[in-house]
Amino acid sequence: MTRKLDSDLDYVLIDEAQLQRRIAELAREIENDYRDVDNFLLLGVLKGCYIFMSDLSRAIQTAHEVEFMAVSSYGRATQSSGAVQILLDLQEDISQKNVLIVEDIVDSGLTLSYMRDSILARRPRTLKICSLLSKPSRHQIDVPIDYLGFEVPDEFVVGYGLDYAQLYRNLPYIAVLKPEAFAGH
Repeated sequence: MTRKLDSDLDYVLIDEAQLQRRIAELAREIENDYRDVDNFLLLGVLKGCYIFMSDLSRAIQTAHEVEFMAVSSYGRATQSSGAVQILLDLQEDISQKNVLIVEDIVDSGLTLSYMRDSILARRPRTLKICSLLSKPSRHQIDVPIDYLGFEVPDEFVVGYGLDYAQLYRNLPYIAVLKPEAFAGH
């Protein structure tokens, strides 16, 4: 029997139309800031960013490259462990690039802070951060977010690239997962 993902959801927090509207706005802001910049690189944080970054990249009408890193501090848990692992590192030198980190969500800030420090050590020309979501009530470290889609409450959200145990990424909206969907984990 196939599992219905929507039966695990409590409610839709941000619908597809809201997401697309805000992404278009973010793209205009980014274009404005990077219009006269060479060597512009979108650096996606896998796996959660892949849908957001794809839509954002298509909406940005300024020439840019795309690169990815994979970092993890969650595993199959619902809260960050605080121990960050780089699972996939950069494949190119970014020392003369204008780098924009594209993240799905800033929760504790621990993962993004670690990644930001790692990128800064590689001496990019500039470094900014774009995150689709932020949970300010959960921040343990203050990481500057230059472009933010939405602030969300302290709920476990899934969809639009965000997952729980590798599920729910394919939902076209952001939803709150029912607590019983992850009970015991």
